Amino acid sequence: MESRYFAFYPGLWVLLISLGAIAQKPGSPCARCPRNALCINATFCRCDPGFTSLSGQTIFSKPLEVCIDINECGPPFYVSCGNFADCHNVEGSHYCECTSGYKLLSGGTKFKSEKENTCQEIPFSSWTPPSGVNSQSLSHFFDKVQKLSRDFSPAKAENAIQDLVQEVDELLETPGDLESLPRSEQHCVATNLLFGLEGVLRGLSQVLPNGLLTLHAPAGTELSLNVQERGVGDVTLGQSQAKMLFNWDAVQESGEAGPSVVGLVSMPGMSKLLAEAPLVLEPAKQAVLQETHEGLWQGVSSVLLSDVNSAFLSNKDTQNLSSAVTFNFSHHPVIPGPREEILCVFWEHGQDGCGHWATKGCWMVGTRNTSTTCQCTHLSSFAILMAQYDVQEEDPALAVITYVGLSLSLLCLLLAALTFLLCKAIQNTSTSLHLQLSLCLFLAHLLFLTAIDRTEPKVLCAIIAGALHYLYLASFTWMLLDGLHLFLTARNLTVVNYSSVSRFMKKFMFPVGYGFPAMIVAISAASGPHLYGTPTRCWLHTHKGFIWTFLGPVCTIFSINLAFFMMTLWILKNKLSSLNSDVSTLQNTRMLTFKATAQLFILGCTWCLGILQVGPAARAMAYLFTIINSLQGVFIFLVYCVLSQQVREQYRKWLKAVKKTKAESEKYTLSSRATSDDSHPSMEEL
Repeated sequence: MESRYFAFYPGLWVLLISLGAIAQKPGSPCARCPRNALCINATFCRCDPGFTSLSGQTIFSKPLEVCIDINECGPPFYVSCGNFADCHNVEGSHYCECTSGYKLLSGGTKFKSEKENTCQEIPFSSWTPPSGVNSQSLSHFFDKVQKLSRDFSPAKAENAIQDLVQEVDELLETPGDLESLPRSEQHCVATNLLFGLEGVLRGLSQVLPNGLLTLHAPAGTELSLNVQERGVGDVTLGQSQAKMLFNWDAVQESGEAGPSVVGLVSMPGMSKLLAEAPLVLEPAKQAVLQETHEGLWQGVSSVLLSDVNSAFLSNKDTQNLSSAVTFNFSHHPVIPGPREEILCVFWEHGQDGCGHWATKGCWMVGTRNTSTTCQCTHLSSFAILMAQYDVQEEDPALAVITYVGLSLSLLCLLLAALTFLLCKAIQNTSTSLHLQLSLCLFLAHLLFLTAIDRTEPKVLCAIIAGALHYLYLASFTWMLLDGLHLFLTARNLTVVNYSSVSRFMKKFMFPVGYGFPAMIVAISAASGPHLYGTPTRCWLHTHKGFIWTFLGPVCTIFSINLAFFMMTLWILKNKLSSLNSDVSTLQNTRMLTFKATAQLFILGCTWCLGILQVGPAARAMAYLFTIINSLQGVFIFLVYCVLSQQVREQYRKWLKAVKKTKAESEKYTLSSRATSDDSHPSMEEL
């Protein structure tokens, strides 16, 4: 019926369609278009902005077509949000948002494109508490820092800086349980505060207007900032306790965007957390001190004289500035005493999150009673320290023992040498060895006593050091030869071969005794002539292990001599045990024991006591070493002269001869006087 109706009235159908087209205007939703699409006319549809048809056609008429969301943050669009921002897709649209730790300068949260990007780092975001430190005071402080971070906006940057300085000032003034932490943890907290505060202030100052900003906190913390769009020339940034003179060209990075900032913050309360902080000297400085106080150097301690001052720039790369920055720090009145020095130091961040005072790249220009001027080629946290060089005081008792013992040894060595030269009855290979040992030790001890402290001129001091090096090495070489001869003599007792020892020793002893030490000294002098003579003694430097050109041969010789001595005792024990018991009872056991012990001293075996000067027994070993080795000449005279029967008999003969000569001299004198009296007339005769 209906179809017939429309068939008979086709004009009515056209009219209805026209009316429908008028009712559904282009761009309006219609029943035949899918969701998220608009009608263009009665036949065609178009997806809303942010959507696209599944077929990819812009205009479509298929009844089964659908409109799907376009991901502007993915391919092929990849909408760019700019630096420090992320793109987020939503249905039919997208938005950009600053990444974590950054905010828009406008204070908003979202934007559409890179042109609208004003993302700036939130200065507080990277400042977190140091790991492993349990402190309620520190936790409260960082809670306040996080609140400042949440409330931060660029328009309130100056207020944020003032609030932050106030919070740091309060924490340093009343550190609470921070003071009960171990020193190492306190130093870690100080490192975190110094470098964290510097980073936050650097970021906050970037959004400040050009000009100077000075803040003072109640407990003494001060902040000075200088912000310039493009600074030119020299500028002084001053506070009550510190001043900083710099050149803008040195602190501005080439091509750096944004304003240039220089800041100086003074924190007197930081000294509480940095008490007893370690000081690490430069290797060259430490080497000089070790050589100056050779054998006595025990390290360095320090006392903080000034406030801790942190200097920072907008340019983070401040490790090697093109020109030095000058600082003038006020400090407590001080006059350095002996082994004390005023140093310009900076706090160096360690890999473990802690740190130490260091001097590299900083030097002192001048100092007065209450202020010191420094220059540095880098920026960090600076202070003025009084370095106290810990030097073990020389024991006066050891010095007295040394000089008395060596003086006695000199006298005994002289007597022994004269005995070996003049006593014909004892002259043999063994006597020749003893004579050369006595001469070398005599000359070495004499030079030591008279010239060891003659450090000027340096050339003469180097010659004295070289001579001592040679004479003592020669003495030890003759000790080695003496030990070898003693061993060979004892060994040959079992094989009845006495002459071979003498032939062997006569052939080699002089070339070895004087040639071996000469070779060592020649090689040492050629490799390091400047290492002869130290600032306090005419002896060998410890630098680069040069002292081992003496200690090496000495340790080797006394080790070999100790082995020779033990083998000799073993041979003699076996030999004596095979003798008739009646003969053995005739031996003076105590005398043999004394001679054997004294032989240890003569052969230099007791130098091993020098190695044992460590730990609790160091002082006792030092006394024992000094006494025994300074009396080596006395032992030589006792063992080889006084306790030798042949020598004693010769001494008696010499004594009798001296007495006889003296008696004859007195008799001749009396005779001369009598003759003189007879030749003059008496008063009575006159």
